[in-house]
Amino acid sequence: MTSLPNPSPTLPLPGDRLDWLDPACRLVQDGQAYGRADLMGRAQDLRARWGAVGPVAAVAATPLAVATALVAACVSNVPLFLLRGGDVPAGVPAGVPMGVDAQVHADGAVTRLNKDAGATDAGAWASGFSLVLETSGTTGAPKRLRHDFARLTARIQPGRGRGCTWLATFDPGGYAGLQVLLTVLRGGGTLVDGEAHDVPAQAERAARHAVTHISATPSFWRAFLLTGKKPPLKALTLGGEAVEQTLLDRLAVAFPGATLRHIYASTEAGALFAVSDGLAGFPAAWLETGVEGTDLAIRGEVLHVRGPRLALALADGRLLTDADGWYATGDRVEVVGDRVLFRGREDGVVNVGGVKVMPDAVEALIQAVPGIADAAVRVQASPITGHLLTAQLVAAPDQDPAALRPLVVAALAGLPPAARPRRLEFVTELELSPSGKKKRVRHE
Repeated sequence: MTSLPNPSPTLPLPGDRLDWLDPACRLVQDGQAYGRADLMGRAQDLRARWGAVGPVAAVAATPLAVATALVAACVSNVPLFLLRGGDVPAGVPAGVPMGVDAQVHADGAVTRLNKDAGATDAGAWASGFSLVLETSGTTGAPKRLRHDFARLTARIQPGRGRGCTWLATFDPGGYAGLQVLLTVLRGGGTLVDGEAHDVPAQAERAARHAVTHISATPSFWRAFLLTGKKPPLKALTLGGEAVEQTLLDRLAVAFPGATLRHIYASTEAGALFAVSDGLAGFPAAWLETGVEGTDLAIRGEVLHVRGPRLALALADGRLLTDADGWYATGDRVEVVGDRVLFRGREDGVVNVGGVKVMPDAVEALIQAVPGIADAAVRVQASPITGHLLTAQLVAAPDQDPAALRPLVVAALAGLPPAARPRRLEFVTELELSPSGKKKRVRHE
């Protein structure tokens, strides 16, 4: 790998505005390495293309594109809206926030938003450097949220990541991908990315670059284990989906020397806390004591949080929280002994013939069957029951799907008939969204 020369003169630095950009940080994109000087030079070119200073948007196609836009917007001290790269065709002004006028370059790489946005947009375009991010929209239309940059970097220790090599697994325009990128930029580590993003290609990249740190969804990790690749991992992080004990145990066996943690975070709530005791869920005692400056409560089986890293507001200026600062996460939880376990999303509940069914709970039962490497329970429209469930299953290596099928049927026998998938289909791999999550809904 070679470091590219700085294509432009040194970017002028207004005071200490870029003190979060560690001198040792490095991004590796398709075999080419980009350091701090490269990012600053690219950012100067980007600022020139933006023209007049005002709220800006950038297509987050790669971590390199996001990092360049972050530096340019920070130096310009203007708000930045990250357009998810996988959803925005080149040259098309799709996703430009809140209907404001925009200028889109022919390659679709950068957009300058109208400085005179309407009054309803005032909450998004507060003065100064801030970010507007979109949720993944896994279970509905994406929401746009405004984040303070200081809040986004609050849990990242400067210089702590030097010598660490990370793998880019998340959509760089989403909250999780941005957090990994900021960990590298502020911590001084290296982030490796490439053109192919299927899990086997990612696993090969991790082994080739001797990756030491990976943050990914549980769905990604289940597929990663199937590849058999064993990069020299020092730390494994899971986030974005509920994680079951079986997967934590499998990862601990596969990478016995690595630190294993699952992190609770979302675009709305920010990075709230991490669990590193090797157990699913989190300690029930945290409901009384809080954790990492965050208060936790259960109301109507749904987790509520209050803390310093929540998004400032929705992009249109509406607040996320109630009058006391509590935010309803939409995650259903249950206290079991001394643990609080995640049971699925509140908006994931479906009505099957008058019976409320939680697909996540059905999926967890299937995943607990010995010999099942992964499973995805999906919702399908039905003219008779309104909805019905189907399931795709991945067998572990050297396991016979024909022998596994009756075991899965037995594991689901205790459920109401409406909660049992009508079809069990064995596949070699599951389809994941750009955010690394399973695609839950399928219309046929």
